[in-house]
Amino acid sequence: MAAVTNISAYLFAPLDGLKPLRDRLISVCRERGLKGTILLSTEGINLFVAGPPVEVDYLVALLRAIPGLEALTPKVSESREQPFSRMLVKIKKEIIAFGVEGIDPARDPAPRVSARELKKWLDAGQPVTLLDTRNDYEVSLGTFRDAVSIGIDHFRDFPAATAKLPDDIHQHPIVTFCTGGIRCEKAAPFMIQQGFKQVFQLDGGILKYFEECGNDHFDGECFVFDKRVGLAGDLDESGHGLCYACQNLLTPEEASDPRTVEGVSCPHCYQTPEQQQALSLAEHQEKIRQVTVPLPGKHPQDNFRPLKIAGQQDGLSMLDFLVEVFPQISAETWLARFETGNILNADHVPITPQQTVRAGEYYRTRERMQTEPDVNADITILHEDEALIVLNKPAPLPMHPSGRYNRNTLVSIIRDVYDPQRPRPAHRLDANTSGLVVFTRTAKFARALQPQFERGVVEKRYLARVIGYPPEDRFECDAPIALAEGHSGARTVNENSGVPAFTEFEVLTRLPDNTTLLRVTPRTGRTNQIRVHLWHLGWPIVGDAMYKPDHQLGELQTLTTDDAPLNLHSWQLTFAHPQTGKPVTYETPRPDWA
Repeated sequence: MAAVTNISAYLFAPLDGLKPLRDRLISVCRERGLKGTILLSTEGINLFVAGPPVEVDYLVALLRAIPGLEALTPKVSESREQPFSRMLVKIKKEIIAFGVEGIDPARDPAPRVSARELKKWLDAGQPVTLLDTRNDYEVSLGTFRDAVSIGIDHFRDFPAATAKLPDDIHQHPIVTFCTGGIRCEKAAPFMIQQGFKQVFQLDGGILKYFEECGNDHFDGECFVFDKRVGLAGDLDESGHGLCYACQNLLTPEEASDPRTVEGVSCPHCYQTPEQQQALSLAEHQEKIRQVTVPLPGKHPQDNFRPLKIAGQQDGLSMLDFLVEVFPQISAETWLARFETGNILNADHVPITPQQTVRAGEYYRTRERMQTEPDVNADITILHEDEALIVLNKPAPLPMHPSGRYNRNTLVSIIRDVYDPQRPRPAHRLDANTSGLVVFTRTAKFARALQPQFERGVVEKRYLARVIGYPPEDRFECDAPIALAEGHSGARTVNENSGVPAFTEFEVLTRLPDNTTLLRVTPRTGRTNQIRVHLWHLGWPIVGDAMYKPDHQLGELQTLTTDDAPLNLHSWQLTFAHPQTGKPVTYETPRPDWA
């Protein structure tokens, strides 16, 4: 037996005091367990509400006590379950959105025809054009036999659609109809205004016709905007469903299909996890193009660099902290930046050189209105899933904001693309090195993956093209590398105080131009390790502007987009996937030089 009473009603009548009325109605409906939607406007009221019969009756009595709403007459049906999920009371400009000024159903309505009178006309075969004013997806579930569909996706499109109707129906009797009659309250007067000669509106719409005449002359079911979706001629639920993801109507069989998940998918729009990943990847790849054309750093903007105070710096003055952390920059240079207000606290307020800093505090430096150098932003997404984003990084492209680069960096670009997520790089590559980079999508997955890189259990393979012909097909280097930067920021081998480093090399091809293609496997992860070891052994990498032939050091840290590329490429990575724990291997295509 049905336990829920459903009412739909509207009335065009001047209303005022809408905000207190809204507050009162939402309070009453929630107290009495009613759900649905009530729209209030200065032009009247429109509602769809369901709940226990006695509580629905109370609401109707309350509404009829409001001046102007005495004649409110709901259409009633019953359902086995509550068809609405929540209770909303909204104030709108119109109770049915139409967008045409000068249509006033309360003062200047179109002639009406009752449900029983229309049935008599149809029984007698009286010439009449039945015009369905509803949206196409509603019409697809059912409509009057031989009715003309206006062909719209939204009621606001109705005025433009009427201009496309055949000329010959302008002189014929027309009966407009919709679900409950409210759309015809505006559609029919509009058509009269546009010169249609004999226009009537079906009083109470399809639902009133079903109530009084059943489904005679009607094929299918009436679409309703709640969980019942469709009502048969006896106003009982039809068993149809609606996919709220793609708006497709569902047969009872489709509604019970395991691919139908409310608000997510149905058999019409369901995608396998692989299809979903492919679509997401394509969308993010297009977003990279949008974010990087033009490059974000082309537009002058203040750049901010974060500074975190470590435990050993607790109690220092801000000036002493800066000189200690950045020994390559003089105290005089920092004092000049204090003078111009470019050393800031966490709230972006300029501070003095004497400011005492405490461990754990954050500060910022500011570079005013910077335009960043061009970079290669031809970033390709190779794979993404719930945990990882695997990229093929081009070069030159710095990974992290530093020096002259802030927005023109891989981290900044990827965070713009995946916002509001803030993906974290699990490792790093030099700006001039191309190839595989792995980001984790959450802190949870970062905690599972980054330690693998730190412990050296990730299998990393690079391709490098070096100048000269190494005599052995396999060789290695275990020279320790200096922790501190030296000439122009370069790190070199330091046998006395360097940190251990170990790299394996295998010759793949000795080429005619006195260069050799190597497969490189670093067993430790020191800064510039591969470049330093090859330079130390006398086989510098082609295109390396810092570690040059004959053990010479250059001046240039980051190449320009016009320079010949550094022939070093992160080719393959193997590690335990942070979500499944199973080994995975990712590989990029070889660059042209390889």
